[in-house]
Amino acid sequence: MNAFNLAGKTILVTGASSGLGRQTAITASEYGATVVITGRDTNRLNETFAALRGEGHQQFAADLTIQADIDRLVANLPLLNGVVYSTGISDLSPARFISSETIAKTFRISFDASVLLTAALLGKKKLAKNQCSLVFISSISTRYPFVGGAMYISAKAALEAYARVLALELAPKGIRVNCVAPAFVRTPMLDETATNYSQEAVNMIEARQILGLGDPEDVANSIVYYLADASKWVSATSLILGGG
Repeated sequence: MNAFNLAGKTILVTGASSGLGRQTAITASEYGATVVITGRDTNRLNETFAALRGEGHQQFAADLTIQADIDRLVANLPLLNGVVYSTGISDLSPARFISSETIAKTFRISFDASVLLTAALLGKKKLAKNQCSLVFISSISTRYPFVGGAMYISAKAALEAYARVLALELAPKGIRVNCVAPAFVRTPMLDETATNYSQEAVNMIEARQILGLGDPEDVANSIVYYLADASKWVSATSLILGGG
């Protein structure tokens, strides 16, 4: 028996239109999962959907910062064996430039969306008891912060704290909850950091990672471990993927 096989499992991936969410959806399908993907950008979501292996997959365009979209998405979902939360933004700003709008925007996308989606999934009983694993994408920056990352890091730290409490609440149902905390990975979000902040900052970050920058597949493969039966005795953890 291959404990990493996802055949027979239905997995929801948020933020699947790009970056880590996109690669996770593709990798999960390669391991045999039936994948349901969601994201805001319909065109890019279509591209992800076309890259999935196998049959029976579904896609739903949704903005998870809008409660009506969450409700509509959840109403159309089948019973799930896993959820990967990859919704988030990297909006970097020095502390003196942080405004109430900055806080609201960052947390609405990087924290609130995942929390409210989970509440809806639980309310509508969409998570399979004793057969479900929830995986939140956090960041190594909660342990190793960087200048300008106050809001991004704060939202990720809040998400990890939430996930640990959720793991306690859902353990009696046999539902596991874990996080992965990657360092900097080659994704469009990293490109945006270089453009909006500075390429020099990205170069310095890469130099600190002794194995260099990661690839989206490196994170996706670790998420597959959490989704698979190989990790059936693992919950309330956060796996650092730091490139050393």
